Amino acid sequence: MEKNQVPLSEKLNLETARAPWRELQTFFASGLVLHVKASQDLLVVAEQLSADNAPLFQQWLDDKTVQKVSDEQALQWYEADAQLWTLVIKPWILVQKEND
Repeated sequence: MEKNQVPLSEKLNLETARAPWRELQTFFASGLVLHVKASQDLLVVAEQLSADNAPLFQQWLDDKTVQKVSDEQALQWYEADAQLWTLVIKPWILVQKEND
């Protein structure tokens, strides 16, 4: 790593933000929002997605640690005006609700 290069985990942490679910509706409608369960570290998921770690990501999809947001979940968050942690790993938006 070069002297002035910021580690990926630090960079991702700086890009994490809270956002209202209502602002993510367009991305949800496009099928680009992945829900990360609160039991999993959002930054670890983002790092592995960035690294294209397909076997680990498939494991998370299989055990539903990470999954596309369902219509039911989207409606619940919309009605509750939920605030979610978000992190963009193009083209995906990772979201996580505290205390899922």
